[in-house]
Amino acid sequence: MEPHHPRRAPTAAMDPPSPAGARPAMSHSSAFLLPSSATPAASADAYAVVVLNQRLPRFAPLLWDRAQVRVCADGGANRVFDGMPELLPGHARDDVRSRYKPDVIKGDMDSVRPEVKEYYSNLGTKIADQSHDQDTTDLHKCVAFITDNSPGSDKSNLCILVLGALGGRFDHEMGNINVLHLFPNIKIVLLSDDCLIFLLPRTHTHSIHIERSVEGPHCGLIPVGTPSTSTTTTGLRWNLDNTHMSFGGLISTSNIVDEDQVMVTSDSDLIWTISLRH
Repeated sequence: MEPHHPRRAPTAAMDPPSPAGARPAMSHSSAFLLPSSATPAASADAYAVVVLNQRLPRFAPLLWDRAQVRVCADGGANRVFDGMPELLPGHARDDVRSRYKPDVIKGDMDSVRPEVKEYYSNLGTKIADQSHDQDTTDLHKCVAFITDNSPGSDKSNLCILVLGALGGRFDHEMGNINVLHLFPNIKIVLLSDDCLIFLLPRTHTHSIHIERSVEGPHCGLIPVGTPSTSTTTTGLRWNLDNTHMSFGGLISTSNIVDEDQVMVTSDSDLIWTISLRH
């Protein structure tokens, strides 16, 4: 259900940005896409997975195993039930389904099949019927649930990986992207088989480590909320130098990563997008 009057998550990140030299730094990495044997052991990120009602990407089992919390948004439970056995054809379907059991199914409950809901409920999955809340999307509900139930007040190490957020209906896709803007202090990554995107809030400077074995070289930066009057980057083929970006004007949608680290500073919230290798 698309929101009629979406509520903004409480955050101080919507205040005007500090001067670049005074802004805290935020680091980003797609190391979660690396095989387990190649993932740096020192990674401090705590991962959660949200599955939406779209086809599972090929790396869904890897991210599921990496996550501490797994939440299906309504019909996303159907995708796990049907799709995980297809991604792991060498394993018995029942074994795969019992192994890849969501912790929670949350949403309007208008898409999950009754037999799927019953199957997971019998395995101990929590069913959270939110059909009374028609003001927020299922993804918004899932992100709010994860942040509310994560231990401690510091969410800086929490990273929510969203499967099935891209490639569906345009209005749903834009609604999913809007959730990034509603939770600017939480690292949320939207993934498909072909690309990933995440928010670069204007309150921080950003260091993006490029995992060349799994992502790139094509990338883009898109202002959201308001135009950018000053964006500066390093590490790209065509770097920006205090550049103005806005819809109807310049937007860096067809850039290429040239270095292993990309630095971004802007006076506007930006969406970072990068292609994924097959």
